[in-house]
Amino acid sequence: MPDKLTYPEPAGNVVAIDSARAKDVPAEEAHQQHSMSEERKPPRIDPDQDLIDRSRAGDTKAFDELVEKYTPKLYGLVYHMTSNHEDTNDVLQDVFAKAYRAIRRFKGKSTFYTWIYSIATNMTLNFLKKRNRRRGMSLDDVDMAIQNDPDFIEATSKSDPVREANISELQERLNMAMQELSEDHRAVVTMFDIQGMPHAQISKILGVSEGTIRSRLFYAHRQLQTYLDDFRK
Repeated sequence: MPDKLTYPEPAGNVVAIDSARAKDVPAEEAHQQHSMSEERKPPRIDPDQDLIDRSRAGDTKAFDELVEKYTPKLYGLVYHMTSNHEDTNDVLQDVFAKAYRAIRRFKGKSTFYTWIYSIATNMTLNFLKKRNRRRGMSLDDVDMAIQNDPDFIEATSKSDPVREANISELQERLNMAMQELSEDHRAVVTMFDIQGMPHAQISKILGVSEGTIRSRLFYAHRQLQTYLDDFRK
């Protein structure tokens, strides 16, 4: 919402309220006028609406397009939470299967993007809790987020065996540190720090307040810093 609301100049035979009368408008009436103005705003259009409508009508090709569109981002989300490619593939299959079964009940109260992320996050958290054990990152798995980071690319642009060894060790320690976080804290770090989601969107996906998201991030960042302190010494 903008910091300052602006109103269009009166046109035609519309009568403008002068400043003297405007001061006499009760606060409750002004609030009602503002609420009516908010209600008249056009509804937000989901960019996936056409594919959603076709999918709800039974068009499997339309749903396949949704799967193709969101698989890369959802793969990154699930993989950074499970640290295992096989588990990620299994979870994603279940996520899209559940979404396909539920697509006809999708009411559009949120965007499809938020809806499918909520399904993926909740199913991954349930999977991790059922697994009930920690799995370390495979040494041959390269962290996609770090690999594509500009600072990482710049740091590795020159051949330096010592630097490369240090970066490789840092990747390994960071991945191990991520696995030391609880499932809930790992989820917010993945969505905020790796996938770049804003607090408000994460809040909608997880169904908790933005304050809770901030507190979880604060705690998780502090834990990660503690785990990495030995490497930085």
